[in-house]
Amino acid sequence: MEEITDTKQMNIKDMILTVRGTQVLLDSDVAILYGYETKNINLTVRRNKERFPESFRFQLTREEFEDIQSMRLQNATASKRNLRYLPHVFTELGISMLSGLLKSDIAVQVSIGIMQAFVEMRRFISTYGKAFEFISTVEYRLIEHDKKFDEVFDLIQKPQKISQGIFHKGQIYDAFKLIMEIIRSAEKSIIIIIDNYADDSVLDMLADKKPKVAVTIVTGKPSYISALTLSKFTAQYPDLKVLKSDDFHDRFIIIDESKLYHIGASLKDAGKKCFAISLLDSDDVLKSIRNSIPKKNPLI
Repeated sequence: MEEITDTKQMNIKDMILTVRGTQVLLDSDVAILYGYETKNINLTVRRNKERFPESFRFQLTREEFEDIQSMRLQNATASKRNLRYLPHVFTELGISMLSGLLKSDIAVQVSIGIMQAFVEMRRFISTYGKAFEFISTVEYRLIEHDKKFDEVFDLIQKPQKISQGIFHKGQIYDAFKLIMEIIRSAEKSIIIIIDNYADDSVLDMLADKKPKVAVTIVTGKPSYISALTLSKFTAQYPDLKVLKSDDFHDRFIIIDESKLYHIGASLKDAGKKCFAISLLDSDDVLKSIRNSIPKKNPLI
C-alpha cells in the first residue's frame, strides 16, 4: 500500500481552499489525488447524491471560481481552466463520504492524507488566525492611510481656487485675475460698491460676467464712467443699474446676495500698492451692507 509522503502531504495543503468560511478541495484536485478523472468523481457523487448534502459538497459561483483561478494563476500553481459547468468542491465530510464509495486501498490511504491535511490546516488557522487578522487590520489601515495621503497630495498638486488674498505692490495681474474670477462666479447678480474713482475699466470687467446676471453699481458723483461708455454698455447689457450713494468709503462686491467681498483698493488701481481682497463670512455684515444700499436714487 502506498503511503502519503511529506511532499504529497504538503501538496494537499496547497490544494485546500477556503470558500464561504469552509476549507474545501476542488473536484479536479480530488480527482488528481485519487487518480481518477474529474467526471468519474462527479459521476460517483451523482449516483449517490443523497449522501452528499450541501455541507459535504457544493457548486461554486462564477465569481468564486474566477477568484480561485486568479489566485492560482498569480501563484503559478495552475493554468487557466475553461469549463462548460462550474466546478464543485468537497468539504472534509464530503471527502470522508467519497472515500467509502471508492472502495480501494489507495483511496483509503489518500483519504487519510487528505483528512490529516484538513486537520493541519484547521490547527494552523486556529494558531495563527489572530495574527493574520491583526496583519489584515494593519494592512487595511495602511491602505486607508495611503488613500488619505494621496488625497492630500492631489489637493497639493491640484491648482486651488483662491477666493481671497493679499497682493503686494506690482501684483497687478494677479489682483485683476482674482477680481475677474469673483465676477465670473456670479450666477444671478453682482453688486459693486465703489468710490468716486470708478472709471470705464469697471465696465470692461463686468462685460465678462455670465449672461443675464444683473449688475448694480453703487458709487458717488461725479463718476469717472463716461456717459457714452455707459450708454453703449447698457445697450448690450440692459440688466445694469447705477445708484448714487456717498455713504461708502471702502469697496465691496456682493455676489448672488450671498457672498460679500471687501476690496482694499480701487478696482482700477488693484495691485499698484499692497492691499487685500477678503471674503467676509458673516451674514450679519452682508445684511448690514445690503441695507445701506439705496433702493432708489439712480444715476441712470
